[in-house]
Amino acid sequence: MNLIFLRCIVLLAGLVSTLTAANTPSAQKRPNIIVILADDMGFSDLGCYGGEIRTPHLDALAKGGLRFTQFYNGSRCCPTRASLLTGLYPHQAGVGHMMEDHGIDGYRGSLNRNCVTLAEALQPAGYRSYAVGKWHVTPGHSAKALEDTRNWPLQRGFDRYYGTIHGAGSFWDPSALVRDNRLITAANDPDYRPKQFYYTDAITDHAVTFVREHARTHPGKPFFLYTAFTAAHWPMQAKEQDIAKYQGHYHSGYSAVQAARWAKQKRLGLVNPKWERPPIVGNWASVKDRPFEERCMEVYAAMVDCMDQGIGRLVAELKAQGQFDNTLILFLQDNGGCAEEIGRGKNAPQRADRPTLPPMDPDDQQFSSQPRQTRDGWPVRQGYGVMPGGSDTYIAYGRGWANVSNTPFREYKHWTHEGGISTPLIAHWPNGLAWSRRNRLEHEPAHLIDIMATCVDLAGAVYPELRDRTKIKPMEGVSLRPLFAGKPLERRRPIFWEHEGNRAVRAGKWKLVGKENQPWELYNMERDRTEQHDLAAVESDHAQRLAAQWEAYAARADVLPLGSWRVKTVKE
Repeated sequence: MNLIFLRCIVLLAGLVSTLTAANTPSAQKRPNIIVILADDMGFSDLGCYGGEIRTPHLDALAKGGLRFTQFYNGSRCCPTRASLLTGLYPHQAGVGHMMEDHGIDGYRGSLNRNCVTLAEALQPAGYRSYAVGKWHVTPGHSAKALEDTRNWPLQRGFDRYYGTIHGAGSFWDPSALVRDNRLITAANDPDYRPKQFYYTDAITDHAVTFVREHARTHPGKPFFLYTAFTAAHWPMQAKEQDIAKYQGHYHSGYSAVQAARWAKQKRLGLVNPKWERPPIVGNWASVKDRPFEERCMEVYAAMVDCMDQGIGRLVAELKAQGQFDNTLILFLQDNGGCAEEIGRGKNAPQRADRPTLPPMDPDDQQFSSQPRQTRDGWPVRQGYGVMPGGSDTYIAYGRGWANVSNTPFREYKHWTHEGGISTPLIAHWPNGLAWSRRNRLEHEPAHLIDIMATCVDLAGAVYPELRDRTKIKPMEGVSLRPLFAGKPLERRRPIFWEHEGNRAVRAGKWKLVGKENQPWELYNMERDRTEQHDLAAVESDHAQRLAAQWEAYAARADVLPLGSWRVKTVKE
């Protein structure tokens, strides 16, 4: 009897060992990889990160996957994209600020040739690569800028592309829209603007199409898909059926919505309940035009909702093609909530009070990120009293709601305090994520630079030292693969930031952070991630050590000296 029992134990142990080995990345064929990037969203907007916005498809990925609580972006649209695509800090890739060339290597405003994109790194390993949505790592704001296609997706390793080259624009009529290497116009593309065109849906349509076509034309070959939504970047524009879902949801105002999110985050274990929540920004009692303010957030929520619907469609296509289980899906956001007050100035008349305009000059309409009129000739309106959502409006949701989006953190997009750089990261991969890691929270700090290292690792690729006889800068990040199995990362260097003079460094539990031309602040992230108690004077040794490490990073990563980024360096 004891011998039989012993044999059963041995067999059971062998079975468990086999199942465990079968569920490790090394035992699986190389995964497809999908990186989904949202635009201008805060840490708490998704349902699975504390929000009230309906995101059932992302919530489902989170339930079957791993949710990071301390993942970081680059605090601004294009620096984040440059870092995500290359595995470098943005200055190293040439995009330390925006899309202007300041005549200095770190601030060229376009990807340089000393970096490789994810697509370029994965291509030699046999991956097909596709990109959809916002590119924004090379100039695209004018006809002249769009003549230079050297840094368009197909020239940076991608096999197919559909999206916008520049960084913002109408959801109903986006400009600088490109298919592969061709600027889309009414004259050269029969699908230029379908009657019911909405950009978020168009991004989803092409992502789904690329997955479907890949299965038909390249069966058995792994793919990489970069899906860069423009939701929920201003302007606040959404379909009325999506807006209707949120009517009345924000009547209680900033403080009540933020308190509800904070309470939900504590229930979900996303935050330490002992952290102090920063004061609310904006006094709802003093808001003069509450219907306008409510509508701004209703439209914002609708934009996020529509994106989530699209992600659901993409997941459904993966399942239909039998690719879902062996596809690593990563979802994240490019920066925190946006406090920019675009279109929120003085009162403006309603549409009924304005005549239609004569046709706009084709070049003006084709390349302007903020069009002067709609396709049917109505003026694009801004200002209080203009309810956002339609194609003839161009308005941001404002600082008060951005503060709610960033619950419970300080500051916004642009800054390197936690509200500007904290993003959800959802990692979902049935074949590669250990069972014990599913529907779990991961509290290890990680950064955009780690995504390149992760993709190269999982794809069995070799990150190049040279490309086209040009020296490639080494990867800065570490693979997240150990976290998928519940093991710690082996990060040897701190994580760094700089944007517009705002800078930070994170090493373990310590974070040193400062605004442009202002002193360093020091925070203990375990006890005070909401950055309420500056310890720079008390823990001066820690502050000085981290400041020295940041200076060394800045020197090697093409970061301008503190306070000098605004200096004009290009000769007239």
